[in-house]
Amino acid sequence: MMLLLKNGEVYAPDYVGIADVLVLNGKIAAIERGIDITCAGAEVEVRNLRGLRLTPGFVDNHAHIAGGGGEAGFESRTPETAFSTFTRCGVTTVVGVLGMAAFCGPEALLAKARSLTREGITAYILTGFCGLPPVSLTGSARRDIVLIGEVLGVGEIAVSDLRAPQLSVEELARAAADARAGAMQSGKAGVLNLHMGSGKEGFGSLFKLLKDTDIPIRHFLPTHVTLTPDLFAQSKIFAALGGTIDITAGTGEAYPEAIPSANAVNLCLESGVPIDSVTLSSNTGGLLTAFNNAGNVEHVAVCSPSALQRELKALVTSGLDLSMALKPFTANPARVLGLSAKGRIAPGCDADILILDGDMNIESVFACGRMVVESGRPVVKGRFEF
Repeated sequence: MMLLLKNGEVYAPDYVGIADVLVLNGKIAAIERGIDITCAGAEVEVRNLRGLRLTPGFVDNHAHIAGGGGEAGFESRTPETAFSTFTRCGVTTVVGVLGMAAFCGPEALLAKARSLTREGITAYILTGFCGLPPVSLTGSARRDIVLIGEVLGVGEIAVSDLRAPQLSVEELARAAADARAGAMQSGKAGVLNLHMGSGKEGFGSLFKLLKDTDIPIRHFLPTHVTLTPDLFAQSKIFAALGGTIDITAGTGEAYPEAIPSANAVNLCLESGVPIDSVTLSSNTGGLLTAFNNAGNVEHVAVCSPSALQRELKALVTSGLDLSMALKPFTANPARVLGLSAKGRIAPGCDADILILDGDMNIESVFACGRMVVESGRPVVKGRFEF
């Protein structure tokens, strides 16, 4: 069956204008004005999107899909994230991480990713977790990347954080080398996702690694970079060197020192950091944990993919053009992760599509051409959602 989305204002994320989008077998087949398929000889569903905006689905490159947290005891562990929790917020591609939750295990993370994919969105994972020794599915991160299709890289390794394993530069370099070697053998991006904390070290070990080794900067993706003004300032230096930084949506709502996410994007642009060097992720299922001066947990807040839509709205409200505002949520993470069929509205790409109304609210969501949200409500749910 074909799907024809007519008369939408298309952002690919670059602005296309009013156009029709034809979807065939879960892929975008054509984008042009006045597509006529009356002679196609096949069943066609036609939807008129006049007055609505059509954009790529969100590519959420950092989420604790199998649960996370645990810093304040076992009762602070968060549950798995349900399928429609992502889709109602516009997420059509997600990358799962373990974070601190080593006792969850990479097998559970992979199983959850495969579950989400079978339910209808596209899910990948990063192998490893915040600490040492590294956890993997096959005995090494490199083998995981090469042998398991869903594994795109390594993460989330903690740096400059109370929860960090206090890695030496040499140990961090070995983790990056594993990701790099796995990338070369598999044709994947081989990203190394780094959990950046508010500790004294900041980006110090990463800057030293880049100076003293030959590992390309494109393999590193530091996240949570807006926790403190000093950490954010260092992240902009990293971006100026050619790296990509990942801003956690909603961080400014939980930490008094943190730079609000939309503000951080605008500050990057004002500092000369190109929009293509910035991604935004949700940290869904992870905890925003505040520590007191004694290093004890004071309070926690659970992250949600709904922060992505709020930050997109905030960026557009701040005056940023929608075509530019969309890139950190769509095309940029897809490029960093090596997902050429994601994050864009273009022939041959997966038909992961958001339909937004004039107030930037999500009206409909299509994942690989299948409608999963209509009129703002999920019409497809995971097996155990009620």
